[in-house]
Amino acid sequence: MQGYPVWALVGLLFGVVLGVVGAFGGLSAFLIVLVLGIVGFFVGMVLEGGVHMPQMHPRRQ
Repeated sequence: MQGYPVWALVGLLFGVVLGVVGAFGGLSAFLIVLVLGIVGFFVGMVLEGGVHMPQMHPRRQ
């Protein structure tokens, strides 16, 4: 899918979902959807290989 604005469409869809939830669910539902969307985005980036998680144990020198 070269040249196809995938991330722009994902952002548009996420914005529409947040707008609908904010309009009909109130502020608490809006914040829950926002936080879970951000967490899902970062999990997807880690699984895709776009973000490298640091080692949890200290390096020995």
